[in-house]
Amino acid sequence: MPLLGADMEAGTLVEWLKHPGDQVRRGDVIAVVDTQKGAIEIEVYEDGVIERTLVEPGEKVPVGTVLAMIRGAGAGAEAASAASVPATDATGRPPVVPSPSAEARPPAEKPAGGPPPSRASGTEAVRRRTTPVARRAAAELHVDMARVTGTGPEGAVTLDDVERAAKDAQPAEVPQAADRSAAMRAAIAAAMARSKREIPHFYLSTTIDLSRALAWLSAQNAERPVTERVLPFVLLVKAVARALVEVPAFNGFWIDGAFRPGEGVHVGCAIALRGGGLVAPALHDVPGKSPTTLMAELRDLVSRARSGSLRSSELADPTITVTNLGDMGVESTFGVIYPPQVAIVGFGRIAERPWVVEGAVAVRPLVTATLSADHRAADGHRGGLLLAAIDRALLTPEAL
Repeated sequence: MPLLGADMEAGTLVEWLKHPGDQVRRGDVIAVVDTQKGAIEIEVYEDGVIERTLVEPGEKVPVGTVLAMIRGAGAGAEAASAASVPATDATGRPPVVPSPSAEARPPAEKPAGGPPPSRASGTEAVRRRTTPVARRAAAELHVDMARVTGTGPEGAVTLDDVERAAKDAQPAEVPQAADRSAAMRAAIAAAMARSKREIPHFYLSTTIDLSRALAWLSAQNAERPVTERVLPFVLLVKAVARALVEVPAFNGFWIDGAFRPGEGVHVGCAIALRGGGLVAPALHDVPGKSPTTLMAELRDLVSRARSGSLRSSELADPTITVTNLGDMGVESTFGVIYPPQVAIVGFGRIAERPWVVEGAVAVRPLVTATLSADHRAADGHRGGLLLAAIDRALLTPEAL
């Protein structure tokens, strides 16, 4: 069970999308897990063949629990079975693998009615045919696919089957939106309390003249269809990513008492969810992508975040977070660091204000950029260098 943020302690397996005997490659989605942030698609990080699954759909297990065994490419089945299969406890449950970046986790909740159900071996596992839309609906409606009777060809589970199962389910089996929102807020509050308790924050801010950046963006958007126009937020994110290449001290994690640089610049974008709550999934490898590409990826990310279909890598990979409350009329925002990250950059609303240009007062579009950073990883001097680098990047938008 992957750690999908500092506010996560456990997750519930919704369904397996791959089964024992299936070939998988790095990046393939193999399962759907339900968390307080919604249904998350779990990706695999190794090439190989699924040897066996160790957790059944419907089970809630702590972060770090082994979900499945994968036989690596080129490895023999007997060697994999002898060397890779972990020991189990008295109940037959696979062990929890400690996460170096996670605190101690509480015991998993046992399913109602006794011990966990027995697990089928790889040869006994029953593969079920499902349509992609049925899998998506099952995740959104919190329907256990193992309990759905398929009426499609060869017993395939269809969208109608999932919707029918959702209607027939007892109300208590489907988390209500209000309950999920309350649980998410409680988890976020716990993570932020931990952040303020453990991380020595320091705060910096600067005012940036966006006249060149907005003029350039306006000219670019004039040649695009309305549906493909780039938002100013994308330029801000790209400027932050470029600045982190210059000042990498804020791009990474504080783990086990030391700073660990991120492998790439993956910017977490704070997204407000309908009905309440917040997630900050990552745009990956931002410095090397064009604003057009980033806009398309951001639009997709927001859509999937609000429909509850994010991927595990998008929640686990951010090396820094960017938040923008400008559309709410906020002039500046000083965020709380999301551990184990070491910084969060905030932007307020873009507003026309008096600004001195070459000794004369002029009206310019300005934005306040802020930095909340971990004093264990860096200091105010480097923080100032980062904000200055963001400013310089926005003065030459064509280079973005």
